[in-house]
Amino acid sequence: MLSNAAPKKIGEYKVKCPVCGEKALTIAYYTYEAPLVGEVIIETGKCAYCGFRWSDASIAESQGPRTITFEVNGRKELNALVVKASSATIRIPELGVEITPGPAAHGYITTVEGIIQRILDHVPSECFSSSSKCYKKVKALEKAMEGDIKFTLIIEDPLGKSAIIY
Repeated sequence: MLSNAAPKKIGEYKVKCPVCGEKALTIAYYTYEAPLVGEVIIETGKCAYCGFRWSDASIAESQGPRTITFEVNGRKELNALVVKASSATIRIPELGVEITPGPAAHGYITTVEGIIQRILDHVPSECFSSSSKCYKKVKALEKAMEGDIKFTLIIEDPLGKSAIIY
């Protein structure tokens, strides 16, 4: 069942832009009732001066610091919905992956497969060459994205605003 309700704006303010330094970054907060997930907070920011954009998404209710462990045993689990808050670290030990949040980290809603795709999108292009030292890692990520490798997705969120819905 899909929600027909549009996000509801709950606030807006201007702050200093981290890129250009002008007080021209407008941050807006919205709530949205997402199917399967529940209430989500969406934050967006755009600098009127330099065009810098920023966004974040997280579940509305904090559940305190938490670690979520999700076993992926095949193609079916790749479709699990992931709400990854900007405060969260993602680890996939079997693939040697760790994604830690920086000061401009984004939160987002995706699937487990989408997490793997985001990782592949940030792999340097030389790693896709069979002569590269990192080629094996790319191949392992691609096999994981096809459901051919079992792995564990771990989300560590100090604010408890991330979730995996399966």
